[in-house]
Amino acid sequence: MNAPLPRIEPREMPPAFLDALQQTFGERCSTALAVRQQHGCDESSFVAPPPAAVVFARDTADVASAVQLASLHGVPVIPFGAGSSIEGQLLAVQGGISIDLRGMNRLLSLDADDLTVTVQPGITRQQLNEAIRHSGLFFPIDPGADASIGGMCATRASGTNAVRYGTMRENVLALEVVTAAGEVIRTGTRARKSSAGYDLTRLMVGSEGTLGVITEVTLKLYPLPEAVSAAICSFPSIEAAVRTTIQVIQLGVPIARVELLDGRSVGMVNRHSGLTLREEPMLLMEFHGSPAGVREQAETVQAVAGDFGGQAFEWATTPEARTRLWTARHHAYFAALQSRPGCRAISTDTCVPISRLADCLLDSIAEADASGLPYFLVGHVGDGNFHFGYLIDPDSPSERERAEALNHQLVARALSMQGTCTGEHGIGLHKMDFLVDETGAGAVAMMRAIKQALDPKNILNPGKIFSNPSTPGR
Repeated sequence: MNAPLPRIEPREMPPAFLDALQQTFGERCSTALAVRQQHGCDESSFVAPPPAAVVFARDTADVASAVQLASLHGVPVIPFGAGSSIEGQLLAVQGGISIDLRGMNRLLSLDADDLTVTVQPGITRQQLNEAIRHSGLFFPIDPGADASIGGMCATRASGTNAVRYGTMRENVLALEVVTAAGEVIRTGTRARKSSAGYDLTRLMVGSEGTLGVITEVTLKLYPLPEAVSAAICSFPSIEAAVRTTIQVIQLGVPIARVELLDGRSVGMVNRHSGLTLREEPMLLMEFHGSPAGVREQAETVQAVAGDFGGQAFEWATTPEARTRLWTARHHAYFAALQSRPGCRAISTDTCVPISRLADCLLDSIAEADASGLPYFLVGHVGDGNFHFGYLIDPDSPSERERAEALNHQLVARALSMQGTCTGEHGIGLHKMDFLVDETGAGAVAMMRAIKQALDPKNILNPGKIFSNPSTPGR
């Protein structure tokens, strides 16, 4: 049994539109079922019919042409990056076409003196960092998956380094965007600040493809740290690990990453990645700076951890050892899926003020344990963000119901603590009701008004964030 989709009727696909699309793009427009199916699924548990066609864009002009044709015929358009979204953002719930941006993966300009780079949206974070390595700079936002930069902008991604370097919101300076009418506009500049009119860059970052198709991105870069050191530390309880994190953040230690895994998740990672980590609650940390600064940070954190019962503090100072640890952490999601063959994960990504993190986590763990469902727990706990993954049999309605109930309880708890329903995955299909709960009907009405103003035909990734921009409620 797959997750139920919102009640949305697919739109008709005018034959004249497909004919025009194929005449314009030739072999770069595919209606092959296998290609359409590849572009009609993501890492969510939702299943929907695939798009009617896929256009493989090479440049901004291609995107503009495809959107102009879609606008003329009232056909939905869904941008496609790496396909790694969690909340159903890529699904063609109202039909339409997918625009594959992976071919737009060039580095357009590197301005090392200004610490900025301009890229096309299809370049992935790993490709970007490989391309600029010679400059002594790097782009720090690391959501785990090798996501495309355009997709990271669309979902306002963050990840493991956010505690020190912020999220995409803080690191995108300017965009080139194709509007719903097929017009190409630019938002922002390479300047680090501006007071010129509405902040359209921030409006587009996090809009999940519903307000425009991003075709160019200008990003902040950072100097590669002189010294990098990773460390792991095991704890007698989740609470001890979280209290250590809170203390470290409140002391102002400029730690670059601090990740939490519960004991069962460590076990899953061990079996998936061939490691021998202690299967107890664990913090995985990384320190950036000068050799003396890194040493001082690590010593401070080790002392704090000791106060909360932390033990087996181990170092990984070589690039190979650090890479192995972080690769294992990034594979935690797939390690969890492998632990129950054939399962699907109902994932959460709530975020709360750091002072409420322990309370939120402990109550949520107690509920998950009582449910009897297998689960994993990982978190970017340095900024109060964490993920439960409830592992369900997709053919069991009762397991899905229990998982969704746990998800609702967790989100309600986070909102009661002045947190958010989504720290980094976005709203997509799964969290529409939560958006109303979090922001209120008035704020959602304002979002709907923006959507209607910028996309009056509702062709840009329709059915995401809210199902219909002209209908009250969800």
